[in-house]
Amino acid sequence: MLSPNELTYLRQFQQHFQSSVLVTLFLCLTILIATFTYTTINWEIPIVDALYFSVGMITGAGGQEEVAEKAPAAIKLFTAFMMLIGAGIVGIGYALLNDWVLGTRFRQLLETAPIPQRHHYIVCGLGGIGMETVRQLHAKGYDVVIIESDPKCRFLNTAYSLKVPVIVSDACLATTLESANIQQAESLFAVTSNDTINLEIALSSKGLVPKLRVIVRNQDPHFAKLFQQVFDLDSVLSPIDLAAPSFAAAALGGRILGNGMTGGSLWVALAALITPSHPFCGQRVEDAAMQADFVPLYLETTYHQVMHSWELLEATLTPGDVLYLTMPASQLDQLWRVKLSSGAVWGNQENRE
Repeated sequence: MLSPNELTYLRQFQQHFQSSVLVTLFLCLTILIATFTYTTINWEIPIVDALYFSVGMITGAGGQEEVAEKAPAAIKLFTAFMMLIGAGIVGIGYALLNDWVLGTRFRQLLETAPIPQRHHYIVCGLGGIGMETVRQLHAKGYDVVIIESDPKCRFLNTAYSLKVPVIVSDACLATTLESANIQQAESLFAVTSNDTINLEIALSSKGLVPKLRVIVRNQDPHFAKLFQQVFDLDSVLSPIDLAAPSFAAAALGGRILGNGMTGGSLWVALAALITPSHPFCGQRVEDAAMQADFVPLYLETTYHQVMHSWELLEATLTPGDVLYLTMPASQLDQLWRVKLSSGAVWGNQENRE
């Protein structure tokens, strides 16, 4: 049984094939009319010569020009008119052939990937976030189905090259979601650039499969949490919330190692380079962790020594050390607050001295 995506391409093939047949029939009819006209005005012209001249005249190949050279002026005008019509018909025929053989239609028909029947992931919206989500899932060996409403989306060719099935339709429609076998899917990602459409996709999906895990993209961090609570969605993520820790870590001289969802909260693992001006410099790891509310993982010292467990908590941070830690992304600003309070303490100590 053909998938809905394959049926779509077969319908496109049928429409293209019908156009090609109509152009071919019109070309043949034009040749027959010209042949009949030349044999009618001069019974001495063999029908084969008239046909040969008609084909050459209409296609531009030439041949047997004497058929029209001695004809009346009206027939010469008729010949010129048929040349123009023939040029148009042949041009349209070449365009259809080129679009079919060298264009995208034939390639799309050959590259159409079957839609998985179960245990797959549905990604609605093939923008930057959607395409990266598809790449990550595909690289890990998971089956993915893409639903994209824009037939001219710039990432479509990338998806085809990955052999990922694409349904070009509106993901808000129940019929579209059903064509992606949503009843047997593992989860669905609503990651278009429109927050309203993402919410509509999520609600439509939950209406079809209430137990389906749905991940929704929302630009506003405040509304992301609100939507998750009000509509009882599994996860509503904001790109701003996800990207902010990386910028903050870079400002602190560190780097993001990874992130993940735990208990409904986004946790970030990062490596912080301790510099002379860093708020943690000169402090014990345990004291810094209590002030900034983070969980220390391990410490790489300037002497290439790695400290863990109780030894880590007792260590004093010095310039050049790299502290690996994890903490909720929503509390990452605690690192900045520690810096401000520490600066105030240092300033008071300098004044007293």
